[in-house]
Amino acid sequence: MNSFEGLIYSAYLIEEKLGYIFKDKRLLALAFVHRSFVNENRGAIDEHNERLEFLGDSVLGLLVSHYLYKNLPGHPEGVLSLLRSQIVDAGACAHYLNALGVSKYILLGKGEKSNQGRGRETLNADLFEALIGAIYLDGGIEEAKKFFFAHFTNDLEKIIHAPVRNWKAELQDYSQKRYQRPPVYKVLKEVGPDHGKEFHIAVFIDDREVGTGVGLSKKEAEQAAASDALGRIEEKIT
Repeated sequence: MNSFEGLIYSAYLIEEKLGYIFKDKRLLALAFVHRSFVNENRGAIDEHNERLEFLGDSVLGLLVSHYLYKNLPGHPEGVLSLLRSQIVDAGACAHYLNALGVSKYILLGKGEKSNQGRGRETLNADLFEALIGAIYLDGGIEEAKKFFFAHFTNDLEKIIHAPVRNWKAELQDYSQKRYQRPPVYKVLKEVGPDHGKEFHIAVFIDDREVGTGVGLSKKEAEQAAASDALGRIEEKIT
């Protein structure tokens, strides 16, 4: 399946995996159109999924925020924000997309087809957000809500009951207590195209580099750098 019309024709295969039937099949197909495919097929199609991705990101954030607000009444805003970020970050969205088993349907340009590793994770994360956006436009917020929680409530509950450590907060606390100043994060380099950048970041304490990290966003890379720094610090202590 290597065309937009082919996606529309075979929409039922994707819908079976999603558990949602689109009224507008073109919306479903559009969610799978990557910018690189449009660039290499001028005239065949002139729209890609980035606008749907933008919309889906906001819809997903709202759904998760409401779920956390409703189900964790005793938790402060800071904890809710941390949990939400873990539930909707690029790594989580890529995991959700992989669980649906629809990544093979994305329409890519020839160069992007060979993109693997973290680049592929970015593609899958963006596709998942585009699917959320497409379902929202096709069926409204309730259908988007049904879709997400029918598939991923267990994933949310796992994160809520075993959240990832907030490495940046822990490193900041350590640095403030030990050196009376916060850590400083610096971007070493940015790798890849605008739609799939990989950030390389170093963290410094008292003007010394103490850790490095890589991520699909600056926040993710900073968390990775803080984790690396705390790992080194803990090794020295033990």
